[in-house]
Amino acid sequence: MSPTMYDASAPVFERMLANLSRILAKAEAYALEQRVDPAAFLQARLYPDMFPLMRQVQTACDHAKGATARLAGLEPPRFADEEQTFEEIRQRIDRTLEYIGSVPPSLIGQSASRAIVLKLGGRETQFGGTDYLFTFALPNFFFHVTTAYDILRHGGLDIGKRDYLG
Repeated sequence: MSPTMYDASAPVFERMLANLSRILAKAEAYALEQRVDPAAFLQARLYPDMFPLMRQVQTACDHAKGATARLAGLEPPRFADEEQTFEEIRQRIDRTLEYIGSVPPSLIGQSASRAIVLKLGGRETQFGGTDYLFTFALPNFFFHVTTAYDILRHGGLDIGKRDYLG
């Protein structure tokens, strides 16, 4: 049997967010062990015009819950971007995972041809469900998860591919 739209979305988001949460727990422990202010880690970025770690994680969560909702034909939930600590950002991941887990797989399974309209740069962009998932949602999600990983790795955290992939 071929993988479904559900198989290619929700479980992928869930696995990678769970891995990211474990990496963030390691980062918090590392910051405390090295006597580095955790807030400095959370505000670290790879380049001045890039989002800091905190915003990378928030955005990864936004893409995961947004894609899950849109594929299911639902309105994406909004989370305020108020996190300030490692614990709070891991709680955001937990809320995102709870939301993804609450969406019936059957709703996502019917999304291959669903019209998905986004406002991007002030313009409406329309996708079919399959194109949305594979050319927009997943690439954006992985970009932000990978960038969060890269910020932590660059900051000295001893993590590797096994941590990233779980």
